[in-house]
Amino acid sequence: LDTSPVFAERIAACADALAPYVDWSLTDVLRGTEGAPSLDRVDVAQPALWAVMVALAEVWRAHGLKPAAVLGHSQGEIAAAAVSGALSLEDAARTVAVRSLAIARELSGHGGMAAVTAPHDEV
Repeated sequence: LDTSPVFAERIAACADALAPYVDWSLTDVLRGTEGAPSLDRVDVAQPALWAVMVALAEVWRAHGLKPAAVLGHSQGEIAAAAVSGALSLEDAARTVAVRSLAIARELSGHGGMAAVTAPHDEV
């Protein structure tokens, strides 16, 4: 945010696009500003990660890197849709914000995730 104007401008655009759907500041969250909500909250982490992915793609573009294709999983697929132009930034922001709220409110606490570092046959 402090060293890349391209990144900072795209984060600001993402913050503006997210603003109608969240009650927190993207920039405050990314900077860890006192009083900003924690990235431990899925309804904060997913939109924040989405914004970082979208902003990083803009930095890559500014350096001449133009991907032939993009893909992602979860908020990454929403970022890929925004980066490719399949969704406008505003539509992608709404999608990631509303989706993350649904996960946080309705699905949180009803499952789990784990990483296992063992061979397939052992697991």
